[in-house]
Amino acid sequence: MGQAAPVRWYLWEGGFLAIGKADWPVIPPHSHHAIQIVIGIDGDMAIKVADAEWRSGRGIIVRHDVEHSYDGKGAWGAMLFVEPESYEGVWLQTALAEDITVVPEARSRVCADALRRFVEAPLESMEVGPLIQHCVLSLCAGAPPSRRLDERVTKVLTAIHAADDLRMSLEDAAAIAFLSPSRFAHLFKQQLGLPFRRYMLWRKLTRAMLAISRERTIAAAAHAADFADAAHLTRTFYQMFGIPPSAMMRGEFFEIPLPFRATR
Repeated sequence: MGQAAPVRWYLWEGGFLAIGKADWPVIPPHSHHAIQIVIGIDGDMAIKVADAEWRSGRGIIVRHDVEHSYDGKGAWGAMLFVEPESYEGVWLQTALAEDITVVPEARSRVCADALRRFVEAPLESMEVGPLIQHCVLSLCAGAPPSRRLDERVTKVLTAIHAADDLRMSLEDAAAIAFLSPSRFAHLFKQQLGLPFRRYMLWRKLTRAMLAISRERTIAAAAHAADFADAAHLTRTFYQMFGIPPSAMMRGEFFEIPLPFRATR
């Protein structure tokens, strides 16, 4: 893995796996609706929340919707975003006792070794989908999840995932769930942990990431993902990822099928 190699982005709507060496400094506080896993392939990385101390390790997991800063510390590594509503996301959350979890060395090594093999000997490695599954499940603990989302929320999420555009309003979603807007808003936040409008903004952003890989311009990506304009997309990208979308555009892109199973 030479230092000049660009970051590889393996994208699907709802998350990504990025492998490489980031060339940006410490990423300032930001938050997003994904469980974040970072694995150092050849060194430690570090994450902190608010005014707490930095937590360093070869493997670190951040709960979804937790504001945090990130320091890659110059290491080659991987960053993986897992949908918290997925089967694997629900299972992974059962092992997270804190907002930031430093993964034991033995578990993080399982992921690091598999990722290194994927980069250095791709013909001898797992394909990327099974690799992502392998890494996430190696960090899960206990029995598989039995929790299921409320069927009314599941029905709305299914409609969102299938929609060609992401202009669904709270009132539209409530009608799909056969609930009043206020009751649906309460149920949605109770089930997913964030307000409906914030979730829709997150879905737009993950769709915009796919659009960036396809369109290669911020303006076209903003239009494709139903943002008001390029400035709106850039502000949202920075708020949720701590970097501008232009930083992502320097990478190599690979669009892959959704690697996780739905709890529904």
